[in-house]
Amino acid sequence: MLSQRFESEDKKLSQIPNPALLQDATKSAKKIALAIRENKRITLVGDYDVDGVSSTAIMVDFFRQIPYPLEAIIPNRFHDGYGVSPNVLKRVDADLVITVDNGIAAIGAAQICKEKNIELIITDHHTPSDILPEAFAIVDPKLATCAYPFKEICGAQVAWLLLALVKKELNLTIDMKQFLDILAIAIIADIMPLIDINRTLVKEGLKLMLHSNRPSSIIIRDFLNKSIITSEDIAFQIAPRINSAGRLEDASIALDFFTATTTTQAYKQFELLGTLNELRKATEAKCTQEAMEIANGDDKVIVVWHEYWHEGVVGIVASRLVEAFGKPAIVLSCENGIAKGSARSVGEVNIYELIKANNSYLSKFGGHKMAAGLGLLEENIKAFKIAINQTALKIDPKDFIPKDTLMGILSSDEIDLELLNLLESFEPFGEGNLRPKFLLQDADVVKIRLIGTDKSHSRIEVKQYPHAKKTIELVAFRTVFEMPENKKITCSYTVSKNEFNNKLSVQLLVDKIY
Repeated sequence: MLSQRFESEDKKLSQIPNPALLQDATKSAKKIALAIRENKRITLVGDYDVDGVSSTAIMVDFFRQIPYPLEAIIPNRFHDGYGVSPNVLKRVDADLVITVDNGIAAIGAAQICKEKNIELIITDHHTPSDILPEAFAIVDPKLATCAYPFKEICGAQVAWLLLALVKKELNLTIDMKQFLDILAIAIIADIMPLIDINRTLVKEGLKLMLHSNRPSSIIIRDFLNKSIITSEDIAFQIAPRINSAGRLEDASIALDFFTATTTTQAYKQFELLGTLNELRKATEAKCTQEAMEIANGDDKVIVVWHEYWHEGVVGIVASRLVEAFGKPAIVLSCENGIAKGSARSVGEVNIYELIKANNSYLSKFGGHKMAAGLGLLEENIKAFKIAINQTALKIDPKDFIPKDTLMGILSSDEIDLELLNLLESFEPFGEGNLRPKFLLQDADVVKIRLIGTDKSHSRIEVKQYPHAKKTIELVAFRTVFEMPENKKITCSYTVSKNEFNNKLSVQLLVDKIY
């Protein structure tokens, strides 16, 4: 069943399609090379999420190795807004501006660049709208006219592929494989499907992380303290930390972590990211609770808004609502009559297209099939909510069904290290290659222990069948599970490896309690 997920054998790094197939990439590489030769001022504009910070870090590191001065700006979510905005351009004094992980919707900013006689190269991976910005070049695999054979790549991959062409133009000896550790983090955090070249890049990137001498990678492997780093370690333990900087404070904290030249510097930034992540969790928990209370579970698309919800966590809150209701969710934070927010989708529902169909209510929007960002006047929210729910009625109800496929039922005797090794051969798991979920049906609950500093997680000991000799243990994170009246549990779970004090054991993680 797992083998059938992949059409062919895993690709080798040498089989990654030629970057020159990306529309305008060669043209952009030649322009960047020329700017370097002519000593022009180059400014890079990134984005404040993990993909944007990773893209920026790869660019900064590459230019450092040329060496050539590059001014890198990551907009501040609260003061600058998203991407290469007119706001950001006020601070830019350059001959050439390059964007990473943003820019495909920057019509106004492109106009300002034109007026200021700044050449603009846009590199992005988000879905283009019908009108494109006027730029010297646009590199985006999602352009209808782009011939790159694999479209589902993140912003950092686009930047990395472009730099490979810059390397060629300038005849440099920089090894492009050295960036795979950061690239893997971006692919996983931006929830790209882990198939085709993404699978190869993540596999190689996670391997590199185990022996890279990049200070940030040394800190990550010391922190995880494991002999093998998985995509889930990155998704659940590293990506949220890196994301927390841009969500709550300023993404430069995360950029300084990735580009640190000493482990002392990297450690200091990582500690700071850890503190911000704890604050993010508390803020998110409060917003999620409030959002749950006002959400209407009968709507096709859940739309909630509130004055002064922290706009840095609305995306995570939207994900929590999707988990709770199994429906697309839009969460908006309002301040001074302006609403800004995030949307998350479910199943096969294309949230970007849904929002686009109702863009007459919006001042801005952008994104892709599963996630989007949007802005509108607070007075238009109610009308937008009604309209998007009307549009959603036209969507096939089957599209709303979450892709929650269960492999089947495992006998507890079969849950061992041999099974773990088998599952491990299908790593990395993630979007497009989900870790297999199994069903535990009507198992007897023997004992429940609440764990964690705040006792918010549950360790549940169960017997799969009444006559079973041994019990198995399940861990339910972010769940306070109380003993049911019938003392039975039906749930889905995943099997993963637990490494503690150099001891290996099988850990069963509860996915959903039915």
